[in-house]
Amino acid sequence: MSWAAKKFWTDVSVDAGGSDFGIRLDARPVRTPGKAELRVPSRALAEAIADEWAAVEEKIDPRALPFTRAANSAIDTVTPHFREVADELAAYGGSDLLCYRATDPNGLVVAQAKGWDPLLERAAEAFGARLTVTSGVVPVDQPADALAALRARLDRLDPFELTAVHALVSLSGSLVIGLLVAGGQLDAEEGWDLSRIDEAWQERAWGVDAEAAEAAAVKRADFLRAATLLDLHRRR
Repeated sequence: MSWAAKKFWTDVSVDAGGSDFGIRLDARPVRTPGKAELRVPSRALAEAIADEWAAVEEKIDPRALPFTRAANSAIDTVTPHFREVADELAAYGGSDLLCYRATDPNGLVVAQAKGWDPLLERAAEAFGARLTVTSGVVPVDQPADALAALRARLDRLDPFELTAVHALVSLSGSLVIGLLVAGGQLDAEEGWDLSRIDEAWQERAWGVDAEAAEAAAVKRADFLRAATLLDLHRRR
């Protein structure tokens, strides 16, 4: 829906209809920016969206409506452009964060191996995708069958799941981490921490930059919220 400047409703409710759920502000359905009625497949997700609207006090701030925005994206963007979004995410497999390792210092090399090798092994077992590891920044061609296996995993998602995975992958820089979290093979908190091995090492070596730490905290919250979106969506 077009974002109104001020709150115009008194009651928020979940509207169950068939196999999906909408949100009503008094008698008016919440609509996406594309004017479609915002309806989701899970009551749990619908209730989370309703809670966002119920928490609005005076002015409507889209930043305070993250689940609403995610549902808007799933309906207006991902559903009609599923293949293009999946293509964008699949490209991360060719340059996955976990495959590019430092050459020094030795402590960072060890930390990356300890944190990332088990994830790559888990991806090989769970998805049939064994990726190649390299040192430095020179690009390495990944096996075509591994990339195809990762793409096939994306194709099995529905638009709401793909919306959440888009956030998990783009925020972590790793298709493997995103898919492992989405598949329940990796805890979201752990996944975020493992995606930040390089940054954590730099902070220990050089100290914490307040501005960078604030930006990282925002990204972490968005990452964990994407995992929550998956959980809410799958509660059928």
